[in-house]
Amino acid sequence: MSERYEHLPIERKWQKIWDDTHCFEAKDDFTKPKYYALIEFPFPSGAGLHVGHPRSNTALDIISRKRRMEGYNVLFPLGYDSFGLPTENYAIKTGEHPAKVTERNMRVFHNQLKMLGFSFDYSREIYTSDPAYYRWTQWIFLKLFEKGLAYKAELPINFCPSCKVGLANEEVVDGNCERCGSPVVRKVRSQWMLRITEYADRLIDDLDTVDFIDRVKSSQKNWIGRSIGAEVTFKIEGYPEGLRIFTTRPDTLFGATYMVVAPEHPIVNAMADKITNMEAVNAYREQAAHKSDFERSELAKEKTGVPLEGITAINPATGNPIPVWISDYVLMGYGTGAIMAVPAHDTRDYAFAKKMGLPIVEVVSGGNIENEAFTDCENGILVNSGFLNGMQVADAKNAMIHWLEEEGIGKKKTNFKLRDWLFSRQRYWGEPIPLVHCDHCGWVPVPEDELPLMFERFHRGAAAKAGYGIGLSMANDIVRAHHGSIRVVNMQTGAAFTITLPVLDGIKPYLDAEGD
Repeated sequence: MSERYEHLPIERKWQKIWDDTHCFEAKDDFTKPKYYALIEFPFPSGAGLHVGHPRSNTALDIISRKRRMEGYNVLFPLGYDSFGLPTENYAIKTGEHPAKVTERNMRVFHNQLKMLGFSFDYSREIYTSDPAYYRWTQWIFLKLFEKGLAYKAELPINFCPSCKVGLANEEVVDGNCERCGSPVVRKVRSQWMLRITEYADRLIDDLDTVDFIDRVKSSQKNWIGRSIGAEVTFKIEGYPEGLRIFTTRPDTLFGATYMVVAPEHPIVNAMADKITNMEAVNAYREQAAHKSDFERSELAKEKTGVPLEGITAINPATGNPIPVWISDYVLMGYGTGAIMAVPAHDTRDYAFAKKMGLPIVEVVSGGNIENEAFTDCENGILVNSGFLNGMQVADAKNAMIHWLEEEGIGKKKTNFKLRDWLFSRQRYWGEPIPLVHCDHCGWVPVPEDELPLMFERFHRGAAAKAGYGIGLSMANDIVRAHHGSIRVVNMQTGAAFTITLPVLDGIKPYLDAEGD
């Protein structure tokens, strides 16, 4: 066929027909079965779409079109995740305010999505930086706070000194910030957290009730990482609380020949006057501060560490003193930030012990610890383990937990790899947290009828025609300086603001000519 296919006129023709007939809009038609198709909202942080956007959108667009043909009333909405650090960093890079950048980029995204022919319901297009939208995210946050599921915590995070913001592990590449390239350090910061670990058991157990493929279920279960074991306290002279560890192998306690703590563990500072090589310890901690959790926990990486000279722990099973080391392969965010090391039966401990010349004691028979750690949890028989000798691993675990609880030095414990979610990472381009800190009362929720909280500097709706989100903040500052209050109520046509100012003693309020 010699005639060239001119796609643009045909695509524009049908896209106009779709717009004119509103054929992709969900209708108030209760005679049809409903179908809700939701794709994750893109970040409008770049100059336009990338190949990943049509890849994911195409799949759900096909399903949505099929459902419409089958007679469903389909809601396939479109939105933009317009708050957040990517948008802020893009704005800094281009020298423009995030609100202006966001507004322009969303228009580009909108036009490109329409050109690709996606059957979104464009009449329901939303953006997360719209106060009418984030009013509800603030409301949700307040509900989480009321239930104790949103809380403040001091914890070590990946911190970029250049961006002045916390980073997820995925945003740290070879010890550097993936956005600006600056070296990342570990710093303790006060952060808002969401307590998702409260639902860890349900997240695993309820996977058995959903129609997912087995591979996805297994991946989810491994990611949540439920582990059943024991929490054990090792005595350390001069450290009254002792060194608590979590282990999934309490049966191997007799084989613990040393301990390892994370570089951030509080024992290091608490025992600084007892540790005789503190200079070397601090140098090692400084090195570890430039690594992400991913880098530190990588199985293939070479093990490094420094002994905490001057302190020893007592193995509660044998009564023998054992050395305490600091190493970055132990993470403060998992378990207690300290481990008992059983090199004969743990691959990482084995590699560390071999390199550092530490003792390796077999307590589960069946392998050859001269060559490698023996990690069989099913068939091994306990040896060199006092009252556990001759038991299989499963029975030895139960017996050891029972003994720990009787002695008051440990207890049965369930642990998860899942961590609570760090919520607050951007500097200002995000919805304000609807809480006020009081020196006497702590964190106090903003009343629900005052939402959205939109009086912080640099917060504005992306649809605003001009300005940089300073006006409302300045108005709020002035009103509060005069001991008044300012409130906002969302209306269909916009927002209504109410300003209340007190009448001071001895001063009559101003009245206009009508006396109002």
